[in-house]
Amino acid sequence: MQSPSSSQGDAARIASDRPVVIIGGGDFDAALLNRLAGAGAMVVGADGGADAALAAGVTPELVIGDLDSLSDAAAWRQRARVIRITEQETNDFEKCLYSVSAPVTLALGMTGGRFDHTLAALHAVTRYGAERRIVLVDGVDAALSLGGDFDIDLPVDMRVSVYPLEKLDFVHSEGLAYPLTGLTLMPGLRTGTSNRALGGPVRIRTAPETRGVYLLVLPLSALDALVSAVL
Repeated sequence: MQSPSSSQGDAARIASDRPVVIIGGGDFDAALLNRLAGAGAMVVGADGGADAALAAGVTPELVIGDLDSLSDAAAWRQRARVIRITEQETNDFEKCLYSVSAPVTLALGMTGGRFDHTLAALHAVTRYGAERRIVLVDGVDAALSLGGDFDIDLPVDMRVSVYPLEKLDFVHSEGLAYPLTGLTLMPGLRTGTSNRALGGPVRIRTAPETRGVYLLVLPLSALDALVSAVL
């Protein structure tokens, strides 16, 4: 099999200075997609996710994938730039991630539904989440990938979960009811679910020598605050 770096077809690396929204084939909020597109985000359809975006009233600027689930590739080439990548070591979400860079990437329709698709999305975030900010969005939560320190202002009593995708040590935190200071988080060892904000600044500091990828999971109502904190 080919590696992502040797993908075939029109696989130019695209750099966007706008937020990017990647649409998968799972359920997502059409109104949210329309709001993000209306605010100027670049919308990318992950293979058949392009059909889902079009059904929601948004035509993606790009369609990326192996095109095995796209309804009509020829018709789509009349609407958008279509990038076919034939390697089969990655799923369509990951193909989008390595093909398009952005200051923040929001992924809709990547979680929920089929459990293996959710796991594949988490795998992709683990691979790319240390270098770039990726937000997995569903109907309940927004989960931001982080590879180190982070600051954000949150209202009092907002639910905050810190979920490690790799092992990492936390040296300090502020603004959380249950501090992370001195804790090691790792899948299968300890996680930081169902914490809560004290109101105001939340500061998270990790040890540089163990900076793995983790998710900061907040209610969907905090999506704009997450994006603003990243930008």
